Amino acid sequence: MSAVAIEIVTLLERMATVATLPRVHALHLPPTAADGSRDGEFCAIELEDGSLGMSFVLLGDTLSVLRDANGHAALEGMPALALAKRYADNIGAQRALGFAAVNAITRHLFDRSGFEPRSAHGSIGDLDLKPGDHLGMIGLFPPLVRQVLATGATLTVLELRADLAGPRDGWHVTLDAAELAGCNKILSTSTVLLNDTLDGILTRCQHAKRITLVGPGAGCLPDPLFARGVTLLGGSWIMDAAAFKSALGAGKPWGIFTKKFALGAGDYPGFDKLLATAVGRL
Repeated sequence: MSAVAIEIVTLLERMATVATLPRVHALHLPPTAADGSRDGEFCAIELEDGSLGMSFVLLGDTLSVLRDANGHAALEGMPALALAKRYADNIGAQRALGFAAVNAITRHLFDRSGFEPRSAHGSIGDLDLKPGDHLGMIGLFPPLVRQVLATGATLTVLELRADLAGPRDGWHVTLDAAELAGCNKILSTSTVLLNDTLDGILTRCQHAKRITLVGPGAGCLPDPLFARGVTLLGGSWIMDAAAFKSALGAGKPWGIFTKKFALGAGDYPGFDKLLATAVGRL
């Protein structure tokens, strides 16, 4: 069980003691036609106020379980906090649903407090890579490899798949998390928030000056992450909810209806301030 997940849910429980949270309105899933494509990797939970939160669905049998029509009916009208709690005390599909609810409640809080994170400076721009830097990439992002190497930085990729391990032209893929100790900057997929590897990975990155978690699902409260040394959370901020839902449900690209944001530890007001502002506006 993830300590980060428990702490995030605890913050949401505090929020529920001073504000009424919207209930769950709907679960949005990609169609079977999108299976195997980038457009079929995420689901979204929508709250009654329109807040949306995404979660990765390609771990284990998550997607097939979520496509059970009976599960859809049970979610509608559920208290958002009750669903969010599944993030801390479940696995598989139920944890994915809980995480999507966590992200939706977080967006609800951000909107109610008037907070919006800044736009990202590109996929690796916020890492400010230079010659002499050693980047540890957790999860292989093939489109980013060339960008990283072009900065003059050294690249080590940590993967779970043994078939990907080995040397490449100027970089290498390893299965040994201990190699992250030699990296001064870290770029990780936000999937670590779901697969219970986050706590262990962060213990290997204690000497890193920058730790960035990125991915469409990186929309949760960042306070427990920043407290553990994460310096930036990069996710997808939904700009046009109606168009996003339509595209997701049709298995079409939905990225054009979002913006990539970068939420840094130094420019985040903190949960307490956001909550106080949101409550003051009720």
